[in-house]
Amino acid sequence: MSKAPAGAVPRILHLHSTFAAGGKEVRATRLMNAWGPRVDHTIVSAEPQAMAAAALVQPGVPVDYPQDFPSLKGRPTPWRLAGLARAMRGFDLVCTYNWGAMDAVMAHRVYADIWKLPPLVHHEDGFNEDEAMRLKPARNLYRRAALGRAAALIVPSTGLETIAREVWRQPEARVLRIPNGIDTAAFAAPPDPAALPIAKGEGEFWVGTLAGLRAVKRLPDLVAACAKLPPDWHLMICGEGPERAAILAAAEVHGIAARVHLPGNVDPAKVVGLFDIFALSSASEQFPLSVVEAMAAGLPVAATDVGDIRAILAPENAALLAPPGDVRALQDALATLAADPALRARLGKANAARARENFDFAVMQAAYENAYARALGGAF
Repeated sequence: MSKAPAGAVPRILHLHSTFAAGGKEVRATRLMNAWGPRVDHTIVSAEPQAMAAAALVQPGVPVDYPQDFPSLKGRPTPWRLAGLARAMRGFDLVCTYNWGAMDAVMAHRVYADIWKLPPLVHHEDGFNEDEAMRLKPARNLYRRAALGRAAALIVPSTGLETIAREVWRQPEARVLRIPNGIDTAAFAAPPDPAALPIAKGEGEFWVGTLAGLRAVKRLPDLVAACAKLPPDWHLMICGEGPERAAILAAAEVHGIAARVHLPGNVDPAKVVGLFDIFALSSASEQFPLSVVEAMAAGLPVAATDVGDIRAILAPENAALLAPPGDVRALQDALATLAADPALRARLGKANAARARENFDFAVMQAAYENAYARALGGAF
């Protein structure tokens, strides 16, 4: 398809693996909000029930959530792929996200010339628990084939950049690494205690995290790691997902059910500053936005050493990272920070400066606009 006429509002079709309020969805909605009415969006989720990120889209942003779009899941038969391809017609750009949208990428690969489809930009942000420890060879081959016609493959981390080039055999010119960015000023502002349904008690301290409640996040490990903190320390796990019951069960097992709170989805910019320590227990990450948000809010971080987290953090904070799956090491990092207010303040200050200098939203927005403009063959 030719690019939109000059002055026309570009129409972007977003095909997501899920539109729950996780890292990639938060990034996508923030970009949509920044573009406002100058871009029209259509959003489809491979998991139709997972649409919580829709609540993050601001009024005035043109967005549609079609109910009759072909399912992104199923056997990749020629008939099904053809249906997906036909549904891409009429847009100026197709953006696909993660493995859950890879059939749509393949549909575009096979039928782009037949139906003169718009350019496609694929985004990879990481892996679910089924590939957290080892990529599946059959999926690698499928990705390699499907991505053959993509205008660009955007990744946020050095690890994914290496995988894209060496495992999925993507040419260097196609792979773009754009680190995730945030509105650092918004996270540096004072938090809003009213944004949480739980009030912070006098003399109380919080270990907090922002995460989809999924197995790959290893949140029961975080519960275990917090179990031996002093009784004035509570754990705040903000997010939604299928692991809620497992987290609550772990809290019961470790005898800290009264100190573990799951308030659901929150506005991170209003809440993160209420934490005293930010924690992350994932088995797999790439470039987690939540860590950058915590840094911008001036927090120290206790986390597993996965993805680009070591490179994201201020060097002095990176010394506290724990091997993934090592609950004792994560427990020790949390205990070290909990016992030393001066250390928390020093690391938080260093993290905030690093976030402002390296991971501000404006830098990321410009990089995405350049990538999409290149795919469209003109201004975006």
